[in-house]
Amino acid sequence: MAKNTKQTSAQIAKLAAETLQDRHASQIAKSLAASALAQSSGSKQTGAAMEDKAARVLASEHSADLTKQLAASVLAQSNKER
Repeated sequence: MAKNTKQTSAQIAKLAAETLQDRHASQIAKSLAASALAQSSGSKQTGAAMEDKAARVLASEHSADLTKQLAASVLAQSNKER
């Protein structure tokens, strides 16, 4: 299985950290934020369950723009063979 070596950008990492501290942020946004932060350094990549969650967010017309930004970052770091 090919490994994706992309990492979360500093801009998205900052957005993710702010999301985790925001008591008004949705649970899905916080989940995506945590995943994005976990991939900001090191060699972690998105798991299959998080890929599915992020894809659903991007497909939803009801998701907030901030949540979609986090979802896009998480998907960009997924395994390319899945």
